Amino acid sequence: MTTSTYQPGRLVSLRGRDWVVLPSDNTNVLVVKPLGAGDDEITSIFLPLHDAHDIPTDATFAPPSTEDIGDLRSSLLLYEAARLAFRNGAGPFRSLGKISFRPRSYQLVPLIMALRQERVRLLVADDVGVGKTIEALLIAREMLERRLIERFAIVCPPHLCEQWQDEIRTKLDIEAVVIRSNTQAALDREIQGDTSVFAYYRFQIISIDYIKSDTRRELFVLQAPDLVIVDEAHTATQAQGVGATQQQRHALLARLAEKPEQHLVLLTATPHSGKPEEFQSLLKLLRPEYATIDLATATDTQRRSIAKHFVQRKRGDVLQWLGTERPFPLRDAIEVRYPLSRAYAAWFDQLLEFTRTMVANDSGGKHQQRVRYWTALAMLRASISSPAAGAAVLTTRLTNLGVPEDGDSALFEDIPNPVGDSDAFLDSDAEPTELSEQTDWDDRQKRRLRDLRSSIEALAGPAHDSKVVQLAQHVNQLLAQGFHPVIFCRYILTAHYVGQHLPGLLTGPGAKGIEIAVVTSEDPDDVRRQRIATLSTSDKRLLIATDCLSEGINLQDAFSAVIHYDLPWNPNRIEQREGRIDRFGQQAPVVKTCLLYSDSDIDAIVLEVLIRKVREIRKATGVHVAFPADSQSIIDTITRSLLTNPTKRVRGGEQMQLFQEFPDVIAQHDAISHDLQAAADREARTRSMFAQHTITNADIEQDLKAVDEALGDPAAVERFVTTTLRDIWGMQVTQLDANTHRYRLNGTLPQALGALFGYRDGIHISFASPTPRGAVYLGRNHAMVEHLCQLVLAHTIERSPMRAARAAVIRTDAVQSRTVIAMLRCRNVIAPTNKKHQIVAEEMLLWGWSGTQAQRVWLDHSSAKTLLMTARPTQNLSPQSQAQFVTDALNDFATMDPHIDALATAQAERLVASHERFSTMMPSHRYQVVHPVLPMDVLGLYVLLPS
Repeated sequence: MTTSTYQPGRLVSLRGRDWVVLPSDNTNVLVVKPLGAGDDEITSIFLPLHDAHDIPTDATFAPPSTEDIGDLRSSLLLYEAARLAFRNGAGPFRSLGKISFRPRSYQLVPLIMALRQERVRLLVADDVGVGKTIEALLIAREMLERRLIERFAIVCPPHLCEQWQDEIRTKLDIEAVVIRSNTQAALDREIQGDTSVFAYYRFQIISIDYIKSDTRRELFVLQAPDLVIVDEAHTATQAQGVGATQQQRHALLARLAEKPEQHLVLLTATPHSGKPEEFQSLLKLLRPEYATIDLATATDTQRRSIAKHFVQRKRGDVLQWLGTERPFPLRDAIEVRYPLSRAYAAWFDQLLEFTRTMVANDSGGKHQQRVRYWTALAMLRASISSPAAGAAVLTTRLTNLGVPEDGDSALFEDIPNPVGDSDAFLDSDAEPTELSEQTDWDDRQKRRLRDLRSSIEALAGPAHDSKVVQLAQHVNQLLAQGFHPVIFCRYILTAHYVGQHLPGLLTGPGAKGIEIAVVTSEDPDDVRRQRIATLSTSDKRLLIATDCLSEGINLQDAFSAVIHYDLPWNPNRIEQREGRIDRFGQQAPVVKTCLLYSDSDIDAIVLEVLIRKVREIRKATGVHVAFPADSQSIIDTITRSLLTNPTKRVRGGEQMQLFQEFPDVIAQHDAISHDLQAAADREARTRSMFAQHTITNADIEQDLKAVDEALGDPAAVERFVTTTLRDIWGMQVTQLDANTHRYRLNGTLPQALGALFGYRDGIHISFASPTPRGAVYLGRNHAMVEHLCQLVLAHTIERSPMRAARAAVIRTDAVQSRTVIAMLRCRNVIAPTNKKHQIVAEEMLLWGWSGTQAQRVWLDHSSAKTLLMTARPTQNLSPQSQAQFVTDALNDFATMDPHIDALATAQAERLVASHERFSTMMPSHRYQVVHPVLPMDVLGLYVLLPS
């Protein structure tokens, strides 16, 4: 016996239950799912070894009878329970039945682009916070459901592995393994034989730094899953002067791209760093011929070709899709200047004089002079950050990143300046002691250094540090307004310094009872996550962090303001930090951001030349423009002038004074302004070309509504859960606001439901996504919703007292003649024309008729559903009359087979058309009807009589 005996979609009886046969790739394995159960009960039976208990027999779903008569209003519970229980929905997007959220229409655009490709190659470059993670997960789940892939892997920076694991678990209900150096051994122990982790596990999240090495790269490339999704792909570009780490990352992706059947999706919010060669190295991963295309001079044919693989949208593009809905907050950005205290300013002048003597020393080779300059710059920057960081950089003398004194100066020139905010170090913490001049200092210099260190240590605390005082004033204002701030510091020591001194300066009712946490790279990833999670449960909270949290981490659920305690020297870092809270899912309508800057020379230069123009462009256009040049080279040019010319000083950071004292600033300012404007114009052109305007919101919304009707939208979930718990189990339900309900448990609730929430009373439930803080999100795939669906279906079929009505009769003003509505459960089997695998799709249909046998008027799904939802009884009918009317309707229905068959065929053809809607460019993706499964299951039959 083989599976060819059992067609997919067929209903069989086995082990005392009714099961639906599912497609199987092995003719000896029968795959079945209990009727009305979830996917977790799918069972496989190896037919050659079956026994007498495992011989499936044909089963039929019994139609309703007069014993099933009940209240017509409860028929909707049965309808909702049946369709919410479906996981294999009948619609163009197969994945929507197996995800825990309802995506916005714009988030389906990358999926549609993927479905139009034989081999998926996509670069998804939507703005920070728009939802690239959701877009990638939709692609992965849809390709799984269409059986285009069997496995997938997420390749990402190491600090994002657990976040991806959590997203996949909560949104796709898939358990993926994290593969990196500290998990490899444990994963290997779970594998029998010598199979590698890359070949064994279906769903993987892999640290890109773990597999980039030559020893692991080739094995992963050989055994990589069908689909690989690369997060933060901009960290793997190829260009002259990038570090070895970035080169290894790019080599990994280049090898993957060479595989002809490899599906590859790249995610980044900053695809274009301002350097064309880096952007082209990403495009080359899509198709080799794109490596030489410059978008500014590309032909229309080239742009149309790239547009099939590249999507880039700003928030303005997205908001046009959403109409009145606004899932993104407004960003209120300000700058706050603080003057150095008299004592601190005097000390800083002494340090500046000391660093000038260091830079004036022209002994040694070119590379040694460069490190000497870096050391001076590190002293100045750390000292502006905090007394703690300043003291550390004056205390410790370390080597210059391991480059020997007689090292290769050409190689040394390629090393990013560790004092600056190079993109190479964008997601890492800075150490004030990370380099120091190697040359021995004489006793006088050492004595001077010790004096400076002693002096700055004495300046710690609010008595002399006006920066921490200014911070406290601004934080007090934010707390009084109900905001929850994140304070970003450049140095670990500065973060702890702020954590030490800030609490004592927080006053007022907004600060009472506040919880404060400091998170830096000193702690492992899991400790950081736990610390943030614990802090997030507090009503009043403040997070002090370093840049280990500035990229890829989601903080929008718990925080609503960002303060840059240390002025970044790279505008890209500002956007990354602020993007942690200003993103899809932020519940606050407005988020606040603040740049703190001093009246020191360096802060004035950085703010005027590097930052303000970028922020002006973002405010005017809504687009963050990647800085079009190496910010560190600009800082080098100007600060060299500062360090080598003791007559030049700026106090107060005024623009005119800056220009007067530093003519170099004028040239740099004008050049950068010109380049930034050119970059902004390029971004505008690029986004107009690659915002995918050919895929319209109306088309996608039409299909989403069809899926909502087949599977149930969030409103249906809310209606079903609330009605079931309140009307059947007598729970007290209070609606707190538009998106949140409060449920009070009682003793009649089934134990399995109470266990889902730990038997806690007063649970706050939300059916909206993003979910309000403190509420549990209930999507259609939540265990509670699944359990309720199964309970309602089981109680109804078993005719228990807590059942819904499978039959009902009422007299109503809603009809003018006798009307019969049938509730049908429909299954269809379709398959791609060039593939062997089949897909079973399920949906609920409401259908009916009115009038006499000679002059029947047919009711479509929409009309029948409207009647069920709106018809109200106007008078009572005796039980005997109700039984007779139901019997007559059943007899009528028994004669409807030709009409039912035609209805099933029409639904199957509609299903094929919907699956082809977004893949018509690929004939090999076309579908055909294998067969509609007949007869359809009749869940209910309802008779409406005119008053």
